[in-house]
Amino acid sequence: MSFQSFTEFYPYYLAEHRDARCRRCHFVGSFLVILLVFAGVVVNPWWFAATPVVGYGFAWIGHFVFEKNRPATFKHPLYSLMGDWVMFKDMIMGRVSWT
Repeated sequence: MSFQSFTEFYPYYLAEHRDARCRRCHFVGSFLVILLVFAGVVVNPWWFAATPVVGYGFAWIGHFVFEKNRPATFKHPLYSLMGDWVMFKDMIMGRVSWT
C-alpha cells in the first residue's frame, strides 16, 4: 500500500490501532520519550539513547500483544513516526478514544 501524503496515511494508521490497549501503549511510550528527552537535556545526554527503545518498545508490544498486527513502522517509518505523535496529540485532545 502506498500513500501520497500523511493526510492519506493517517486514517490507515488509525485503523491499525483499533484496540484501545494498543493506543494506550503508544501513548505511554510517547509520554516516556518526552520525559527521556527532557532528562537528556537536563540531566545527562545518555538518556537520549533510550528514546527509540522505549518509544518503539511500548508501541510494538501494543501491536504484537494486543492488536495482533505488524507495526506500520516496518513499511512506512516516517509516516508511522508522525502518526504516533499526531495520535498522541489527538488522544490528549479527545479526538481519539482511550477506550
